[in-house]
Amino acid sequence: MDFAFSDDQRLFQQTVREVFDKECAPEHVRAAWGSDDGRVNGIWSKLADIGVIGLTAPEAAGGMGLDEVDLVLLLEESGRAGLADPLVENAAVAVPLLRDAGDGEWLSRVASGEAMAAVGFASEPYVVGAGGADLLLLLQARDEVWAVPAADVGTKEEPALDRGRRLYRVSWSPGSGTSLARGADAHRLVDAAFDRAALGTAAQLVGLADRVIEITADYAREREQFGKSIGSFQAVKHHLANALLKLEFARPAVYRAAHSVAADAPERARDVSMAKVFAADAGLLAAKVGLQVHGAIGYTWEHDLHLFMKPIWGRAVAYGDAAWHRARVARALGVA
Repeated sequence: MDFAFSDDQRLFQQTVREVFDKECAPEHVRAAWGSDDGRVNGIWSKLADIGVIGLTAPEAAGGMGLDEVDLVLLLEESGRAGLADPLVENAAVAVPLLRDAGDGEWLSRVASGEAMAAVGFASEPYVVGAGGADLLLLLQARDEVWAVPAADVGTKEEPALDRGRRLYRVSWSPGSGTSLARGADAHRLVDAAFDRAALGTAAQLVGLADRVIEITADYAREREQFGKSIGSFQAVKHHLANALLKLEFARPAVYRAAHSVAADAPERARDVSMAKVFAADAGLLAAKVGLQVHGAIGYTWEHDLHLFMKPIWGRAVAYGDAAWHRARVARALGVA
């Protein structure tokens, strides 16, 4: 059996990277962080046009009919670019949730990029991107899923270190026409949505870690002390090698989890949790090494490093931190 990605999947990944290189360079991300809505100007429509947002929607709804194995590489690229728009919450969570719930009208609008969704989980204190969303999917209990137009939801933005991930508290009242699913159907949708959110965030963490290591290695080659590049010092080499090793162990765990989600495998929750743990650990180590090598300059607004380092810190704890996911793996293995 061939476990490698296909040529078409890798070509799509390369196409998306080229779009990000052109339309989501660090200067675009920095501008988004300083903007009112936190979004990269024009990127959402371009991602919709090439099929990224609606990738898992059926063709009848304007999508590509693909799955999480195809999507995971693109989410990794969005992390590598430091994308400030809520791609995970839309492409990885809202689209398949609306698809599985049978809501064709909102599915077509979100998949096409015409409308933007935000997703609120009972386990998360904030809703990402709620202030700029057209639809809020509120999974406030495991046996209820609500699809609420933004006009019927009150939002209050909360401070966030990662300015590319805008967090909101929401207030709303259930209405007769906003119930999307109840009971066992809702339970299934909520569990799948949470795993997709954790998987998508893990994929972005892999991309973010990769970019931080790249930025740090470039800096280590250029920065000189005592007449030598600091990248020639053994201690710096070892730190970067350890970060890279951690990342290379995380990648296959994330890809394996994508397959489990796409196949709705019995071990889906276990595999997603393992991916989130590996990706969070890799991201946090990369951020630590990046800041150690750069020194305080890496934390400043003008330097590119913080555009990728701060998102790592925020996303490492989003949709369950490493401790929570380790506990879920232990339960799955029967050792907790």
